[in-house]
Amino acid sequence: MSIHHEVAIIGGGQAGLSVSYYLRQRGIGHTVLEKHEPVHAWRTQRWDAFCLVTPNWQCKLPGWEYRGEDPHGFMKKDEIIAYLEGFVKHVGAPLECGAHVQRVVPRRGGGFEVHASTGTFTAGQVVVASGGYHQPIIPRLAERLPASVLQIHSEQYRNPQQLPPGKVLVVGNGQSGSQIAEDLHLAGRAVVLATGDAPRCARFYRGKDVVDWLAEMHYYDMPVNEHPLREGVRDNTNHYVTGRDGGRDIDLRAFASQGMELYGLLKGLDGEVLQFAPDLRANLDHADRIYNGINASIDKYIAAQGIDAPPGSVYEPVWEPGAERTSLDLREAGITSVIWCIGFQPDFGWLDAPVFNGRGQPGHVRGVTAVPGLYFIGLPWLHTWGSGRFSGVSRDALYLAEQIEARAVGAAAAPVPQRAEALLS
Repeated sequence: MSIHHEVAIIGGGQAGLSVSYYLRQRGIGHTVLEKHEPVHAWRTQRWDAFCLVTPNWQCKLPGWEYRGEDPHGFMKKDEIIAYLEGFVKHVGAPLECGAHVQRVVPRRGGGFEVHASTGTFTAGQVVVASGGYHQPIIPRLAERLPASVLQIHSEQYRNPQQLPPGKVLVVGNGQSGSQIAEDLHLAGRAVVLATGDAPRCARFYRGKDVVDWLAEMHYYDMPVNEHPLREGVRDNTNHYVTGRDGGRDIDLRAFASQGMELYGLLKGLDGEVLQFAPDLRANLDHADRIYNGINASIDKYIAAQGIDAPPGSVYEPVWEPGAERTSLDLREAGITSVIWCIGFQPDFGWLDAPVFNGRGQPGHVRGVTAVPGLYFIGLPWLHTWGSGRFSGVSRDALYLAEQIEARAVGAAAAPVPQRAEALLS
């Protein structure tokens, strides 16, 4: 407890390092505690063919914007790792690796106690930069699947070759589920995809990337408090699209026309028979409605600005489901592996502070909590769409650094209590 840091940053990923960058500019002492090594998740929790779904020009970490030759391309896994390794060296943070934080608790009178595997110390302020994707979500019915069926989570998937011969059931069609299903499909594997209500968007529309249009429309600058869903947008599933092979749409209907088997939401298991909701058609229609709605908003912007662009279009389904199939016998279908792609849930059990809602999510305004000196960064829609991405974390980090500096200056300028003055005189 004799060790004290002005600021402790919990997490050495791009969010934590971004805060460190701005604190170093201000001469504010701090330490960065990282459970593993920098870039650990990108190395160990992404599949081999992984690539960005946002164009390279959106990689805008502080002082480390993308400077490559393909700003409108999509970096692959190895390129992303190299980009982040360069950022780690660029920041030169006071990084302590292998430091597993076990408990953080506010102290009476201000500040915090930080208990880590490497020791215990006090900190004047704490930034939680460990993200919100901690525990893989796997439903309880997984416990009842036959032992002969291999089960992995999306973070464990690497390539089609790691799976045994036979059909693969992919559960979930958000960004990871759709891209993993595509990866398997392109490799010639037989895929069964259990869908949900994930939305989708076009990759390119009316002459350029949809991301470029939305940036020009200032969608990515919209703060969460101005979004129609307000904080509810933080629970939204990301739109599925891909940057693979230069970028393209992901159209599940096209996959189905090529042999991929689509089902509705996975609901249960009876013996060895999977049960699905009869909502496949509704799920596909919902995704296409979002797709066309985004394009329509771009059409409206183009018309209002008088922009000369190629003509617009409306997506028309290339495949329609027949009668809804609501059951599937694992053995008869030949399913030998299951990939769970239904996301993660947060685990902030180590943070003993009254800032969480009933679902374990922290309450905050732009990362600033109700506990003085406690902040969060790197969460989806912390402030804008880019808060959990390379594009917006720098802005969030700068804002928090300013809050931290203001609090530190305020504390230093606070008047000495009369009793303390008497002791000092």
